[in-house]
Amino acid sequence: MPVLTRFEVSLPPGRAKDDEERMSALLALRVAQGWEEEDRPDGSFVCTAYLADGGLCAALARDISSRFPQAQITQSACEEKNWLEAWKEFFTPVECGIFLVLAPWMKEERRSGRIPLIIEPGTAFGTGHHASTALCLEALSGVHASGRVKKGSRFLDLGTGSGILGMAAARLGLAGDGLDIDPEALVNARENLRLNGLEAGVLTLRQGGIEAASGSYGLVMANILAGPLADMAPSIAALGGEDETPLLILSGILDEQSRLVEEAYRDQGCPAPQVLRRAEWVALIFEPRRRDARKTRP
Repeated sequence: MPVLTRFEVSLPPGRAKDDEERMSALLALRVAQGWEEEDRPDGSFVCTAYLADGGLCAALARDISSRFPQAQITQSACEEKNWLEAWKEFFTPVECGIFLVLAPWMKEERRSGRIPLIIEPGTAFGTGHHASTALCLEALSGVHASGRVKKGSRFLDLGTGSGILGMAAARLGLAGDGLDIDPEALVNARENLRLNGLEAGVLTLRQGGIEAASGSYGLVMANILAGPLADMAPSIAALGGEDETPLLILSGILDEQSRLVEEAYRDQGCPAPQVLRRAEWVALIFEPRRRDARKTRP
């Protein structure tokens, strides 16, 4: 039976006010497999992940120790069978707009009237439990309900992870590309495509970042982090083609960082965004705009 590492990091009571947000942001960037967060009765904040890569464990421990000297890190071996059983104990269905995120072992919940998205949890980031993923699904639900995306539109899911956003778009009749730099995430995304009965043609998965995008897109979804989203604003805004910016759904953004991302995209000619919030996380929805309007914002 394969052995995984149970990686646990604990922030003590009396930590800085924004330490939990900073830890979540760091894990979102470093841990493609996802993690569990817990506020314990003693006041500590604990994050737990199950990792198969010993090198990742060592690098993550060094990164956390340098950024959070007060953090306590413990690592222990865990058989994959026990790891999967642990996921079954705490994984619950998640309602996100018109979608319902489920694990493969859940059957009855699929009759809720919402569009089911079956995700094998624990092996790639993006189960809908994290606020940034839920916000993206809610945003996609809203733009679909208002007719701003239609069947046949082409989409890009940048940083696809588990494939959850791309599969949601495919369920609405769109087709497009899912890109991720992590090959392990793509393995899981392909498995999730199979679990959802979706053909590879509706969501073409490729390894790479934005440089691997092909052609133009009517919708671009990116659940990454604020810094990379701001840095990539010129490239992402250009994905709609020569004449128009695409409809954008951007998340992985802490509330305090939303201004940075908004200004980066408005400098590319995007209009003021619609803002969705959940806890300390934000999603920004930018409507398409003709590119001759760039840098003319009030």
